[in-house]
Amino acid sequence: MKKTILSLISAICFVSALAQTSIDYQPKALLKTLQKAGITDVSTVKELTLPELKNLQQTLNGKFFKIETNNVSQYKYIYVGRVNSCRAGGCSITHSVNNIGDSEYFDYYILFDKNKTVRVVTVFNYQATHGQEVTAKGWLKQFIGHNGSEPLKVDKNIDAISGATISVYAITSDIEMKTAILVKLR
Repeated sequence: MKKTILSLISAICFVSALAQTSIDYQPKALLKTLQKAGITDVSTVKELTLPELKNLQQTLNGKFFKIETNNVSQYKYIYVGRVNSCRAGGCSITHSVNNIGDSEYFDYYILFDKNKTVRVVTVFNYQATHGQEVTAKGWLKQFIGHNGSEPLKVDKNIDAISGATISVYAITSDIEMKTAILVKLR
């Protein structure tokens, strides 16, 4: 009986671990932020399926959404995605290419206004062993106002964080790339 219960618990833990490998495109933190902005009907949030995005789907590692509502809102676009980073100690090329072993990740979202300018960045699922300092709201505020007109550079206009170097560079690069993609969309 004890072996059966232990096997069942092990199976549930394994399935839970597998289930968390996909990105949650409606995290509670995002829904709460949208509600505070007066967007209470989630059906007004539609995935962007423009032809330009289909060509980029492999590199996106996330999805863009557009808020289609008559309410005046400070937010118009959303990106929800995943940043893959290496474990502290580095990535081996073999493991990185096969996406096994040395890769860690965290999920986050960006809220953009109608001008495609960053208004909010929130990390909502941090699954890496180091660098969780990048989840701090105070640190993430420095991305507010980014519109793609200037590059984001760690140690220039983005603060470095000791002990979170990999995460800092990974999220900075990803925010810069996702903003550039959105700006190019019609």
